Amino acid sequence: MKFHEFGDKNLPSILLIHGGGSSWWNYLRQARILSEKYRVILPTLNGHGEEYQLDYVSTEDSAFEILDYIRANCDGKLFAIGGVSLGGQIAMELLSIERDIAEKAIIDGSLCIPQPRLAKISIFLIRLFGKLMFSKFSCKLQLSMMNKLYPKLAYPEEIKDYYLEDLPRTSIKTLVTIYKTYMGHYKLKDTISANKAQVLYIYGEKELNCVKASAKLFQQLHPNTILYEAKGYIHGYLSAYLPQEWINLVVPFLKSDSLEMCNESDIS
Repeated sequence: MKFHEFGDKNLPSILLIHGGGSSWWNYLRQARILSEKYRVILPTLNGHGEEYQLDYVSTEDSAFEILDYIRANCDGKLFAIGGVSLGGQIAMELLSIERDIAEKAIIDGSLCIPQPRLAKISIFLIRLFGKLMFSKFSCKLQLSMMNKLYPKLAYPEEIKDYYLEDLPRTSIKTLVTIYKTYMGHYKLKDTISANKAQVLYIYGEKELNCVKASAKLFQQLHPNTILYEAKGYIHGYLSAYLPQEWINLVVPFLKSDSLEMCNESDIS
């Protein structure tokens, strides 16, 4: 696992974990904005990006590898931790392992209730169509369609270059393992109730019901959590495609002393 750092090492540390099939650059635009006041750390998970030759093992394995880094490089504690989809699940696991690992946490569209049937369907489709879906041609086509149909969500050229380099080299084995572990097996640990962080749990209005149910379960076990429904959006849009909207939501949360935030009408 590789770690990319932005900002002064003496500033409060924020670690943000990308989703499955993506890489560290998922949060690159946010990191550059946040690095004016924070030290921002973006890991590349095994099996992804420049670490594509390493085996991705599981949510728990990834969490312990990141924890080793935090202990060695951040005195064992962060100001904030966060992640989207798979990355958010890994952040949940870290919160479950260490009650004092962070003061704040931002989870975006992450499962914590096993979905074995959905995992089997996803694995079947990825084995059947994965090489086509993640070919360089398909990735170029996806970016082109995004530019034409959803210009608001289009990546800048720098992110497009990373996307075209990293996605085609993500192996089917890595994707299958992610679906087995992230979607099929992972269950939120009861130890999350002992964690002391203030948590902002984001999910899209058009997310799958299992993601919304995961958010509600997390809040039940970790009451120091506020749920934020991103109106009109589907999975991971704020983290992956709308960095300024993510910043506008997250920065007030990072600065607040309590779970009271702006736009209370959008918060459930």
